[in-house]
Amino acid sequence: MNKDWVLLTKETSRRFSTATWVPLRASQTVRNGLDVRQIGFIEEVFALGSVAIPPEHREIGDRLKWMDIGIGHNVRPYAYDDGYYATIDQYQYNDKQPIGVNLIFEHPQPVVGGRRWVINPDLIVALRLIKQGKEWVRPEEDFAVVIREVVDAEGNHTLIEIKKEFLLDYLAARGLSLRLSYYRQRVENVAALEDTDYAGLEAGEKERDGGRFVLLIRTFDKVWGGGWAMFRVWRTDVDEEEDAPVMGPETDENVQSESTSGHLAGLQGTRVEGEFWREEWIESQGLSVRVRGDEDPAKPEFIVETDGTRKPSTSLNDEDIGRWLWFKPDAINAFRTRRGFALEWYTAETGGLKSTSSYQIHFGLNDSDLVTVYANDIARLPAWEQRVWAAHNVGPEGGVSKELLAAQVKSAPANTKAPEKKLKRLMNDVAGLFRECFGGALYAHELDEKAATSLSRFDGVDDAALLRLAKELTRQFSDRLNTRLMREISTHQAKSKLGSIKLLESILAPLSSQELAHRVLGPIVGVYDLRTGDAHPTSSHIEEAFNLAGIDRSRSHLRQAQQMIDNYARAIWGVGKILFDGLEKEKERA
Repeated sequence: MNKDWVLLTKETSRRFSTATWVPLRASQTVRNGLDVRQIGFIEEVFALGSVAIPPEHREIGDRLKWMDIGIGHNVRPYAYDDGYYATIDQYQYNDKQPIGVNLIFEHPQPVVGGRRWVINPDLIVALRLIKQGKEWVRPEEDFAVVIREVVDAEGNHTLIEIKKEFLLDYLAARGLSLRLSYYRQRVENVAALEDTDYAGLEAGEKERDGGRFVLLIRTFDKVWGGGWAMFRVWRTDVDEEEDAPVMGPETDENVQSESTSGHLAGLQGTRVEGEFWREEWIESQGLSVRVRGDEDPAKPEFIVETDGTRKPSTSLNDEDIGRWLWFKPDAINAFRTRRGFALEWYTAETGGLKSTSSYQIHFGLNDSDLVTVYANDIARLPAWEQRVWAAHNVGPEGGVSKELLAAQVKSAPANTKAPEKKLKRLMNDVAGLFRECFGGALYAHELDEKAATSLSRFDGVDDAALLRLAKELTRQFSDRLNTRLMREISTHQAKSKLGSIKLLESILAPLSSQELAHRVLGPIVGVYDLRTGDAHPTSSHIEEAFNLAGIDRSRSHLRQAQQMIDNYARAIWGVGKILFDGLEKEKERA
């Protein structure tokens, strides 16, 4: 190691008041595996304690040092003999004098052993956190990690830290400031000081960076050498033959003792040790958006006029302001891929985006393929969600979605269906008709519900995405077809060589006609052919596959994706229609 390492040069210049993460409690020791008396032994220690102090006790808080709130301070409840009970969250300066709040508790493990710390439940509930592994996350903010716990190999807590912006929010809501006291130590054993980078260093103590730094340079003899003494005392009045011996009072006659002493010397080596203590405050700044619900001053602005005029979202947070906002379609993808968000379709051109903050954004697609949303719906969202929307905000173009206006202004929602919503229902319906016709399962395995529900026209952002969408559609229908059963049902001469779609065609043809069965399955075949284009995007048959799938390539990618899903759903409906007609004819013959 070098001088800066043992002098803690970088570490003492850094403060937690300017850091992203603030430790609430720490007790970390890192060693290189050598014995503490060996040359080459290296050790690094970081320990920290904290307590939250209200303003009326700030004067006392300024006096709190390492011995008062450091890692040696026991954070436990205490019952006094007179009936007074100090709860675990109380920090007492003197007995029965609570002046602060403990945010981390100690939880002794008297039988199983180990060191366990518990986060103050008020902090967890106030910020509405849930635990995932060793992290506490806030689902309402895209599952942001708020608190991190670190444990050693034995499961003992060594560190609990909180992201500062969330800590400040909580402290502001409670009117508290956080007092930290921490200790750093670095040690290295060297054979001789002169042969190292430590040569020329002088032991001593000084004030540095608002704390106290001590450098110790001691020979092994001074650390572990010197005189030693051992004393042994024992009783002589116990009859070991008695069944229940009893010792009487201690006297000179029934007590004997001996002592041994010596001197330990000759240890070779020098211990170089840097230590640093400091206290600091983490101040709340008075703003509590999450816990107290203060207005967030950092909310973004949005384009509201065709000339690019912008308004802050705070001025749009009024249900009586009859404005809409326009966004690029990828705004929906920016959310629907995040955990906790869900997309639901209401009509062919309108839907709802469910947020982790419990809001549901009602949106519509206009003639320019832009997403339109009532301004107040965006303005009431949490600031972080507004910022995501703002990143995709564009000027008005193409008007407001007609179907959105029909619902929000005319109170007459459009009587249309989104193909995304129809697809899953039709796949289930056709399976029921198939079982009724042939007495068996159309699909070899169950539908991937999550994939089926999340499938959307917003998946088709470009040509490559359209090909991936084709692959997903194929996976949900034709790849699931029960080819074993269909081969048993089919009367086609070459049924053993037919693929799943051709097998289905051979089953449908006798129920209608070869021409109708072929035409109905055309979009399914086209989409099936497109899925191979994902691996070979320059393949010459791709455009033919698009045509067979009934996709107008002159339209936007968003509309092509919508067509692909819609035509696929219509094809499955056509399969169901043939099966239904076949059942009706069978009933007539019966």
